[in-house]
Amino acid sequence: MKNFNFAELIFRFFRTILAKWMKTTVQGGSPQELGLDPEQPVLYAVRVPSLSAQLVIDQECTTRGLPSIRSPMPQFGEKRSYITLNQRKGSIFNKRLVPAPSERLIKSIETLNENEDLDLQVIPVTVIWGRNPDKEKSLFRSLFSDNWSSAGKFQQFLTVLIHGRDTLVQFSKPISLRSIMKENESAEKTARKIQRILRVHQRRSREAIVGPDLSHRRTLMRSLLHSNVMRQAIKREAEEHNITIEKAEKRALKYADELASNMSYSTIRFLEVILSWVWNKIYDGIEINHLDNLEKVARGNTVIYVPCHRSHIDYLLLSFLLYQNGYQTPHIAAGINLNLPIVGSILRRGGAFFMRRSFKGNPLYSSLFNEYMHNMFTRGFSVEYFVEGGRSRTGRTLSPKAGVLAMTVRSFLRDSKKPIKFMPVHVGYEKILEGNTYLGELRGANKEKESVGVLFKALKHLKNSFGKVRVNFGNAIDLKTELDAFRPGWRDEDLGEDFRPEWLNEFVDQLANRVVTHINSSASVNPINLIAAVLLSTPKQALSEHVLVDQLNRLKRLMVDTPYSELVTLPEGNGADWVKYAEDMKAISRKEHSLGDIILTDETQAVLLTYYRNSILHLLAIPSLIATLCSNNPSIERGYVVRLCRWIYPYLRNELFIHWNEDQVEANVNLWIDHLVDQGLIKLDGNCLLSPEAGSSEFVTLQLTAQPITATMERYYIAIELLRIRGKGVLDAKELEKQATAMAERLSILHGLNAPEFFDKALFRGLINILLERGVITQAEDETLHFDEQIDTIADDARLILNSQVRHSILQVTRHSPEEEQETKEAEKVEDA
Repeated sequence: MKNFNFAELIFRFFRTILAKWMKTTVQGGSPQELGLDPEQPVLYAVRVPSLSAQLVIDQECTTRGLPSIRSPMPQFGEKRSYITLNQRKGSIFNKRLVPAPSERLIKSIETLNENEDLDLQVIPVTVIWGRNPDKEKSLFRSLFSDNWSSAGKFQQFLTVLIHGRDTLVQFSKPISLRSIMKENESAEKTARKIQRILRVHQRRSREAIVGPDLSHRRTLMRSLLHSNVMRQAIKREAEEHNITIEKAEKRALKYADELASNMSYSTIRFLEVILSWVWNKIYDGIEINHLDNLEKVARGNTVIYVPCHRSHIDYLLLSFLLYQNGYQTPHIAAGINLNLPIVGSILRRGGAFFMRRSFKGNPLYSSLFNEYMHNMFTRGFSVEYFVEGGRSRTGRTLSPKAGVLAMTVRSFLRDSKKPIKFMPVHVGYEKILEGNTYLGELRGANKEKESVGVLFKALKHLKNSFGKVRVNFGNAIDLKTELDAFRPGWRDEDLGEDFRPEWLNEFVDQLANRVVTHINSSASVNPINLIAAVLLSTPKQALSEHVLVDQLNRLKRLMVDTPYSELVTLPEGNGADWVKYAEDMKAISRKEHSLGDIILTDETQAVLLTYYRNSILHLLAIPSLIATLCSNNPSIERGYVVRLCRWIYPYLRNELFIHWNEDQVEANVNLWIDHLVDQGLIKLDGNCLLSPEAGSSEFVTLQLTAQPITATMERYYIAIELLRIRGKGVLDAKELEKQATAMAERLSILHGLNAPEFFDKALFRGLINILLERGVITQAEDETLHFDEQIDTIADDARLILNSQVRHSILQVTRHSPEEEQETKEAEKVEDA
């Protein structure tokens, strides 16, 4: 009877009651994840003395096989195995948290000093009741939500009652107490140092989950207006428009109200419930890969999420997944066109802030937006924006628009205390929600404006299946590291007015390209991507089923044996599984035949498949280029292939954002050649590469492998031929872009190419810029384009890359413009008369 512990019985009773009410998400909650040494005791470190926190932590410890928080530490003479880092001080109505020295920790350090074989594993534990930024606009939420202030016992009771079913418990990696101790340092001093480390760790963990302390929205907006930058901007606005300071302030406040987010925990929680239902209705599952890349940078940094932009689903999905996995919900830069009635308010409360498409001619708005972003970055809020600007209508990663990125860099130059990490995210869809809309736009229809009506029309899609979504987190980019590499002495420079040094634009362009390249490096490949890549490589977008299955298996083997990057993910299963899956998704059609079924596409399916093929085009570029050279030339020297690939690579890299630099190309080309030889797709005879026997399955595979890059090479050849035919000093860059686009569109119509992006002006613009950068063409003072005999060599090389039929078609189109053909027809009519 003497061992009866009434206090322990009461503790277990309350733990049981609470466990029936609680619904927890646990991170790092197993001995294996934490990497615990079973031979050494454990000490838990919690933020504040809280019975409810002890109850939930002890319950999770019991459930997951961890030592109990209530268990004694006999080696240290202690009855409990936890410490609190802070104590509540002050009056009953004004509690605040203050650092508190732990006698238990001091005593443990003294014991370790006396026993060299002993260590103590300290595990920081964070408990968050609900996950919301602290906002004081709602009295109810400010009283009962778990925030950065210190809650009294009654408030804590209500917090547990209201938010207990949305609780996160995070066990962090253990810290070896002995590894921090120093010789001849007192136990008290060591304890203070350790508790500081633990408090910083707790603060960063909490920021990563709930975000920094966030004040009332209107207070935030007014604080922006009182900054030195905005006071000057308001003064300039008043002077330029001859209005009073008060009126200029009201104008700025109106802009701020239009811009600022109003993140609301209740809205986020509501959206989580709604979106969970939506995702379950339209998707077969959501797969997350490489989340550990985010875990490495989430604490102590301002994280800027930079996803690819394929759909409006992107930002909803990313915020949903971050919230579900215990990370801070980001503030999202959204176009002002999404600030629709009702919808805009919901998005704003979900974290969206709305930006105008153009700041031109409105310096007050520009200054306010810059100041708002600076406030977000320096206070540690996670932010999300799309460097591509708008959604990709073709499936390709678009050339980055660096406006918001430039604001980010300028903010960091102004105040670099808070590290900024860019987190690239690739979202891969098997079927895009806006597919039919994109299809209409690619065929020439006007872009459909966002409206409430469009939103309601989208609800009909809830009855359809859109396959699986894969979200891959890439390798983070550290802004300070990038600046140090580009401009080592940037900290000591005069960065100019508004922090716009002369080298800023060049650095931002480089950084923007690095961001989109990192997005591509974390691409997810799905069955629809692979089927699109194979079927669209055939003349009629049709193949016998058994041939298609074989080609799909070969393509996957190519990607597995010579991976583009360690972050690229490939689908499970094999070609037969994928064909059946794509057929169920209605991405392809089947024609039954006595000699074997044929898999084919109709016109609509073919155009949509180009979208999914384009999403992985950068993964296929190098092997496709090698296959092109080998399939068009029965015998070609290996060194010549390598040289041509090195010459062409900058154009491919510019268009497809491939991650290898030019010094790495030769090694990668040789690696791919060796792999294609190993697969029997090309043969090696001394220093010559030979194509396989015509008609063989290997030759068919080689030709199919060659096709994905053909359109890029055709665009390249169209531009070169136009320059040669028109002559030096005739065309300027804009006119070359215009004529090349028209020629490509004509070629597409004449030859039935189901790839609308083939005549995309932006692709020709990028090609012309690279030709200028590499000195292939030059620009005179009158902006006309000039070139030398080097262009003839390039045209000769094109004969090795494009087959004779394609070259002939391009020559026909480029040598006879529509105007010339019209003149010829009119002349023929006159002669006939």
